Amino acid sequence: MSLISTLARLEAVESGRAQPLTTVRHRHLSERPLVFVPLTTAGEAGAPLGALVGTDRADPTLLVVPQPRDRDLRFTFLADLAEAVLPYLEAYADDVEPAERSETDPETGKKTKVEVELCADAPQLIVPGRAGVDFVRLLGRSMRFRRTAEQDPDAPYPAPPRVPLLGRWFTHYAERARTPGSALLLAATDLLGRHWATGQSSLEDQHLGALLAWIDPPEGESGAEAALRAELARGADGQLLCPPAGPATDPAFDNRLLAPAVERYDRARQALQAAEDGLLADEHLGRLTVAEREIRRLLAAQLMPTWSAVWHALDLLRELPEGERAAARWTSDRWSFTGHRDRIAAGEPPQPRRDDAVTAATKLLRRERAQAELEAGEALDDPLVMAGRRLAGEAFAGEVVEVTPAWSESKRPSPRPLLTLRTDDAPHLAEGAKVYRTLDGKPQKAEFVAYEPGGAVVLRVLDKMGRAKEPAPGSVPGKGDRICWTLFEHEQRGAPKLPDPEATPWTHGGPPGSATAERPDPPTSEDLL
Repeated sequence: MSLISTLARLEAVESGRAQPLTTVRHRHLSERPLVFVPLTTAGEAGAPLGALVGTDRADPTLLVVPQPRDRDLRFTFLADLAEAVLPYLEAYADDVEPAERSETDPETGKKTKVEVELCADAPQLIVPGRAGVDFVRLLGRSMRFRRTAEQDPDAPYPAPPRVPLLGRWFTHYAERARTPGSALLLAATDLLGRHWATGQSSLEDQHLGALLAWIDPPEGESGAEAALRAELARGADGQLLCPPAGPATDPAFDNRLLAPAVERYDRARQALQAAEDGLLADEHLGRLTVAEREIRRLLAAQLMPTWSAVWHALDLLRELPEGERAAARWTSDRWSFTGHRDRIAAGEPPQPRRDDAVTAATKLLRRERAQAELEAGEALDDPLVMAGRRLAGEAFAGEVVEVTPAWSESKRPSPRPLLTLRTDDAPHLAEGAKVYRTLDGKPQKAEFVAYEPGGAVVLRVLDKMGRAKEPAPGSVPGKGDRICWTLFEHEQRGAPKLPDPEATPWTHGGPPGSATAERPDPPTSEDLL
């Protein structure tokens, strides 16, 4: 946690209200996101109980599993979820625009520009909290390998036709959510926690109701009091006034309301199956319908407060202007969505359970690169974030007090002017350290030369001054200019070249599909109890 974040949390405790951590919004928000609020049963990981899903806050779709242990009812839930989500995803697939992409010629190794299609926009999924992202990942893993009756007529439990496709999309979105700065799948708590600091812990910030209570407390009430009520307050029936839907349910709801309702549903269904008389069957069918409606009513009451809270969070976030570099990160998400659309259209198989060594290393490199680009981009877009980097000694701002012309000692001298800046910051500069500033949207590099008495720093400008002997106009700061320099690079360098999957060494599992790939060690006597 940075010093700015710590200070903001202390101010939140003192003032009783969350304090801003940013001046702009660092994530793209779609004009029409799909909000997904899932609910799971206790005691069985990933067993869906219900969900609210939709793009209209006033008209969500309620999906319910009256008996989560029933495989057929769970498949019906997944099929209904696919019918609710897939049309939204597919609506973005056909609206494309021309774009250029670099491709490497496999024979010559040269990179060339090719014109391809890029989706003009991408669908965005919003879940209440981080556990919702994990649930999307779990659903994707459980669905994408299912076989339909058309694919495998002999499958003992064939999945509905669209379920495996939804699993592939959910897996892609969950994997993309691991890329820093991605906005395809977002958790409302993480979004709010990035832009506001509360007076509670990061773990407590995962309760969406408590987090919103700090950011937007009721009139005349402090954030701490409102958050405590959101977490613990119960009504006369003993139920939470602000159900968590996290996506696990509250034990009091499970024991007092849900379990009896599911038991009544089971008894009605068993009686209907055992009925031999038509009139008696109609009576039991009516009881079954009533029991199912009661479960739907209970789950809707648990889900609606979280549904409203997610939309409230989006309203608060939209009040912040979007950061300049958030659009570039969203373009990267559009490329990701377009690539997965093309893989599905080409008939490629589902994502594997485990990545091979080269794919895993490539993902790790991309995520490390994205993390560095995100941290640099947020600081360059936001003076409040940059202030934290300055306090950490990773950047400094100063006024130019002197500019000394100088040139390199080469056959063709290039301009290398010296800048003397007066700064109150304390950057961690070593001899020859490189620093960077933004010039016309591009990073300009300078080299630290020396400290001077009175807190002045001497820098030598190294590039972005043109090819002539004299620097291009505007490329060198003038006396009196105030500039912010960073010790971190604004753009990341290219990643090292990795071998082809077919050339994976034996130390990393060997080539995919080979006899040595993923072969476990043989058991020994010590392995047996």
